Amino acid sequence: MQRGGGRQSLGRAPPAPLVCLGVGRRVSCPPAGRGSEGDAPPPSTQVPSEPSPERWSLLCTGKAHPCPAPSERHSLPFTPALTSRAQVQRALLALTIPLEALQAVKDRMLQAMRKGLSRQTHAQANVRMLPAYICSTPDGTEKGDILVVELCQSHVRTLRVTLLGDGNQSPQVTYKIFDMPGDITQGKGEALFDFIAQCLRQFLAGISSPQHRLPLGFVFPFSCRQTQLDKAELISWSKGFSCSDVEGKDVVQLLQSAIKKQELHHVDVVALMNDTVGTMMTCSMRGEPCEVALIVGTGTNSCFMAEAQLVEMAEEISGQMCVITEWGCFGDDGTLSDILTPYDQHVDQESFNPGEKRCTHPPERAGHGQGKEGSGGSGAPAERAGLLPGAADLPGGGEPRRRALRCWAGCHPQPHVPEPGPSPSSFSGRFGEILQSVTGLLAPECMATLLPSVDGTGQGAAVVTAVALRLAAQRHEVDQLLAPLQLSRADLERVQALMRREMELGLGLESHANASVRMLPTYVRGTPDGTERGEFLALDLGGTNFRVLVVRVAQDGIRMASEIYVIPTAVMQGTGELFNHIIECIMDFQLKQNLLEQVLPLGFTFSFPCQQLGLDKAVLLSWTKGFSASGCVGQDVVQLLREAAQRKQHLGLKVVAVVNDTVGTMMSCGYDDPKCEIGLIVGTGTNACYMEEMRNVGTVEGEQGRMCINMEWGAFGDNGCLDDFFTDFDRLVDEKTINAGKQRFEKLISGMYLGEIVRHILLALVEKQLLFRGKPCPKLQTRDIFQTKFLSTIEIDGLALQQVRAILQDLELQASFEDSLLVQKVCQTVSLRAAQLCAAGLAAVVEKMRENRGLAQLAVTVGVDGTLYKMHPRFSQHLQQMLRDLAPNCTVTFLQSEDGSGKGAALVAAVACRGAEP
Repeated sequence: MQRGGGRQSLGRAPPAPLVCLGVGRRVSCPPAGRGSEGDAPPPSTQVPSEPSPERWSLLCTGKAHPCPAPSERHSLPFTPALTSRAQVQRALLALTIPLEALQAVKDRMLQAMRKGLSRQTHAQANVRMLPAYICSTPDGTEKGDILVVELCQSHVRTLRVTLLGDGNQSPQVTYKIFDMPGDITQGKGEALFDFIAQCLRQFLAGISSPQHRLPLGFVFPFSCRQTQLDKAELISWSKGFSCSDVEGKDVVQLLQSAIKKQELHHVDVVALMNDTVGTMMTCSMRGEPCEVALIVGTGTNSCFMAEAQLVEMAEEISGQMCVITEWGCFGDDGTLSDILTPYDQHVDQESFNPGEKRCTHPPERAGHGQGKEGSGGSGAPAERAGLLPGAADLPGGGEPRRRALRCWAGCHPQPHVPEPGPSPSSFSGRFGEILQSVTGLLAPECMATLLPSVDGTGQGAAVVTAVALRLAAQRHEVDQLLAPLQLSRADLERVQALMRREMELGLGLESHANASVRMLPTYVRGTPDGTERGEFLALDLGGTNFRVLVVRVAQDGIRMASEIYVIPTAVMQGTGELFNHIIECIMDFQLKQNLLEQVLPLGFTFSFPCQQLGLDKAVLLSWTKGFSASGCVGQDVVQLLREAAQRKQHLGLKVVAVVNDTVGTMMSCGYDDPKCEIGLIVGTGTNACYMEEMRNVGTVEGEQGRMCINMEWGAFGDNGCLDDFFTDFDRLVDEKTINAGKQRFEKLISGMYLGEIVRHILLALVEKQLLFRGKPCPKLQTRDIFQTKFLSTIEIDGLALQQVRAILQDLELQASFEDSLLVQKVCQTVSLRAAQLCAAGLAAVVEKMRENRGLAQLAVTVGVDGTLYKMHPRFSQHLQQMLRDLAPNCTVTFLQSEDGSGKGAALVAAVACRGAEP
C-alpha cells in the first residue's frame, strides 16, 4: 500500500508510468489504451496475409499502378497525408505482418539470443543477453525494511518497502518523487550520483527511519555489464543521458561513495537491476513465480530466467540466472529490413541514433509518446500520415497490432519453455488482447499467463534486494551445517598420517592385533609378467550372484567364458548347503564348456573377511552382505570347497589360490600394465591392497621379495583415531547399521552409506526450514530412500535443475529450483569428502611404497574397480586431483578393471603355476 508520496518539486505532472509486460510461466501485460466507442471488434487470431502489389500501389500513391516487389518495399518514398477512410485502411495494411514473417522474426531472435549467450560470439551480438546475477524469485518469506532508489528519465523515485514475510501479500510502501534538474542528465557523473544520494537523505529525513543497517536496491535502467549482483559497469547511456566519466565505471560503487558523502553509513547498496528485472520481480509477488518480463514504453527490453549453464558469460554459477536481453538493438544488422516500412525508416532517420535500436517499440497506442527511443517528437505513423486520433483502431489493427505481433515474436523464443498450464487474460486494452491472441500461433507449445505490473519496478527492486539477503542468510546457515564435512588440506594430511601409522601397526608382529587396519598377507608374491599360459578356472563369490569362469591365457591375450548362478536366500542363510551349491554350479558350467573331464587350476575370489594362512588357505572371520550360512565362520573356505567336491564326487577340482576382490582387481590390471601394484575397490564397500616389501611384513616369515597385502582399510578408524572427522550425520548413519562402530572409514567413503548421509543432512535442512520451505517430507524419513545412485545422477555436469527436480519428485519431494540447487550442493559436499578421504588413504600407500624402495619419484599404477568410482561423474576426478596434492613425488596412473575379480583370480592361479614350474 502507498502510505505517502508526492513530488519534491511542484508544477510538473507526474510522469506516465512505464508500460510494462512481464512474460513467462506467468506473463505480465500492461493495461493498454482502450479503444473509443464505435471501434471495430477485436482482431481475430488470423494474421492477415501480405498485401498484394495492387494494395502496395494504393498504399504508396493512392492510385493503382505497378509496385516494387515485397523485398524492395523498404525503399519506398514516404507517403503524404491520406484523408479518405479507404486510403487509411489500405495504408494500414503496410503495418500488417504475415504469420510466416513473424515466425521468421522469432527464429532470427532465437538465433540472436544464442549468439548473445555464447562466450565466443557475445561480443558481436546485437542482442547482448546480459547476466543480471539474480538467481532466484521470491518465495514469500522475505521480510524486513528495504530502501529502493529508482533513476527515471526525469526524476528520482525513492521508496521504503517493508516486507512482512506473509507471502508478499501486503507490503508497506512509502515513497517520494524528486524532479531532476535538466542539466543533471548531461553533466558530470559525480553530480548525478550526488543528486541521487541527496534525494535519499531527504527521503530518510522525512520518514521514521531505523538507524540499523538498511539494504538498498538500485534501479538503473541502462545497459550494464554485471559481474555480481552489486557490481555493474555501465556499457552505454541511453534515454537522453550522457553524463561524463561513468561509462566503464562500477555504478554501484559510484552510488555507494555518494551515499557515504551524505553520511548515510547505515545504508548499503545490495543489488542493482534495471527496470525490466524490477517488473519481473514485482509480478513474482503474487503467488507463482513470474520468470519473464517485458517493458514496452518509451523504450523496450525483456528479461527472463534461464538455466545457468546456458549463460556462458557468467562465471561459477549454477541453477538459474536472470538474463537481460537488451533486445532494442535487434535488427541493427539488417535482420529486420524485410519488415521495416517507410514509416519506420522515417522515424529512424529523425531519431538521434539512426540505424541503432531498430527493434525499440513505440508505446502501445499510436499517437502517444515517441516512435523510437529518443526520437525527437516525430509521433506515431498515424499522426505523420495525417490520420485523426483513434484511426489506429480501425479494422486490421494497424500500428498497435503490428507492434504487438512483433513484440510477441520476440518474446517467445526464450531458451526455456514454460510449463503447460492455464492461460487466463488478466489485462485490458487492444495491445494486450493482440498479444494474447497471437500466443497460440507463434508458440503453441507454451502456455502463458499475462499479468500486468502494478508498481513497475519499485516493489520489484525491493524484492530483488530482499531475496538476495534471504539467500545470503540461507547460504550462511547451510555453510555452517556443511562445514564439518568440508575438509582442509591440513585435515587430509592428518588422515594420511594416521593411515600410515595404522599400516605400520598392522604390519608389526606385536602390534598387529591392536591395529584398525588389519594388513592381511595374501601370499600373492608376484604380479603377471606376460609369460603366463594355459587354461584356468575361476570362481567369484561376493554377493547373491556367483560366477564361474574359464580363462584361457595365450600369447595373443586372454579369452574368457563365464556363467552367472543365483544363490538362493535359503542357501545363503542355511545349514551346510552353500559349498554344495557352489560345486553343483561348477560341475554344470564344466559340463556346458566340455571341461568336466579336465583338471584345471582354480582361483577362488572370496570377498569376505578372511585370515589367510597361505595362498590356498583362508579362514573366514565373519560373514557380511547378508550371508549367514552356518558352519563356515572360523573354517578354511578352501577346505570347505574341497570337502563339498568330495561329497559330490567331483574329483577334478584343483584349488591353487584364494583371493579377495581387491587382489583380483590388481592382478587383472597387472596383466595389462606391469606397473600395476595397487588394487582399489570403491563401490558398495571399499578396500585396497598393494605390494609390500617382505622385510616389512612382520606377520609372515621371510625377508626377500614382495607380498600383496590386503589392507582391509574399511575398518580404519574403528579404534577411535578418526573420531574428530565423524560428523553428527555420520554417527546417525553408523548407529543404524548392523555393525555399529565398525568399518568406520568405509562408512565415510563407500556407496552403501553416502546416500544415507545425504538423507540425514536433508532432514536437518528441512528442520531448519532451509529446504522445501520447511514442509514435512514423510518419505524422506524412510531409511535408504535416498540411494547413492541419486548422487551420481544429480551431480552429472550440465544436468538441468529441471531434471534434478524430477528426480526429487520421484521421491515425493516437491522441490523448487532453489531446493534442487541446495540438494545438489549437499550431494557434491558428501561425494567430495568421500573422494578426498580415499585420496588421503591412497597417498599413505604410495608414499610408503616410494620410501620402501628408496626412490625420489615413484611411478605406479592403481587397478581400480567399483560402481562409485566408475559411475559417479566427479569422484575419480576429485580422487586423482587430491592424490596429486598429497603425494607430489608419486606419479599415479589409474586403470579401470574389467571382469577384475574373476579374471584376477585366474591370473593369481596362473602366476602361482608359473612359479611352481621347474
